[in-house]
Amino acid sequence: MSALWTAKRLLLTLLGCAGAVLVVGCVCFLVGSTGVGWPHAGLWRIRLEPVMDSALIGFALAMAGVAYQAVLRNPLADPYLLGVSSGASLTAYIWRLPALAVLASARWGGISQQGMAFAGALAAVILVLGVAGRRGRLEPVTLLLTGVIVNAVNGSVFLLINSIVRDMPVAGGTLTFLVGGIQDVTANQRMCAAVIIAVCALVLLVISGQLNVAMFDDGEAESLGVRIHRVRWIAIIAASLATAAAVAISGPIGFIGLICPHAARAVVGSDQRRLVPIAASAGAILLMLADAATRLLAAENLLATKLPVGVLTGLLGGPFFLWLLLRGSSLGKPLRDS
Repeated sequence: MSALWTAKRLLLTLLGCAGAVLVVGCVCFLVGSTGVGWPHAGLWRIRLEPVMDSALIGFALAMAGVAYQAVLRNPLADPYLLGVSSGASLTAYIWRLPALAVLASARWGGISQQGMAFAGALAAVILVLGVAGRRGRLEPVTLLLTGVIVNAVNGSVFLLINSIVRDMPVAGGTLTFLVGGIQDVTANQRMCAAVIIAVCALVLLVISGQLNVAMFDDGEAESLGVRIHRVRWIAIIAASLATAAAVAISGPIGFIGLICPHAARAVVGSDQRRLVPIAASAGAILLMLADAATRLLAAENLLATKLPVGVLTGLLGGPFFLWLLLRGSSLGKPLRDS
């Protein structure tokens, strides 16, 4: 990894990432279910909002994936696989229950929704880490199995509540809750999510140099002057909060936080100072493209229905996850050597 990381280099990296996201966003803005091209004025909002939401959600999930993989020293760590996404999604759904209607309709409803989602995300990650690390070290296989169990339980609880409270509609339908999708959200919810994700991104950028050290053993990190336990918890909280902010407005979209960090790492290496912004931008680009693909597939001569974007990311991420598992050595291989 490069030892020299100046403010100029950081600025150039951020500008390059922003430019790439903007170019892809403009291309995706031209894609609609009725055709490809510049939309008339009445379609601007319908086209623009999903592109903005996709970029925001993909950015947050990929950024969280980088942080989890670094502090857990596990190349398979991902908000979806760890159960963080389903935990946030479940509590965000509970927030919509009639008993909490006062909070949901209040002026600060967006903040209360994000707070509930964060509580679910943090509870899920603490449970997973507690079970996987009960012997004093995090075991990769146990980590993943615990995440799978948490996902299954959260999905079952959702279906139970959804079956009992039949008069409460789910934005985008039940499938969207289970696999995630780009939903219609209020300006307050979008703004609240954007502010939270921006703050989390700033925090992870500030500690990105220390995240490089976090990939070493705790003793090595401490000998280099890094308070590793504090850095680890800051990163976990920031990643969980960013995940909660995204999932609260989208549902548990899977594998963005797994694919994009690995793709970025293959291009720029394991230096977290570059990896955090580049992987996050790759997440924004991937989800914008996936959402544009769902609009193309919604054409009458194709599927004639708009799939939740989580279906496409699952089709991409499932084989990618299996490929990582088949590599075998990846389970225990330090990310700094990849």
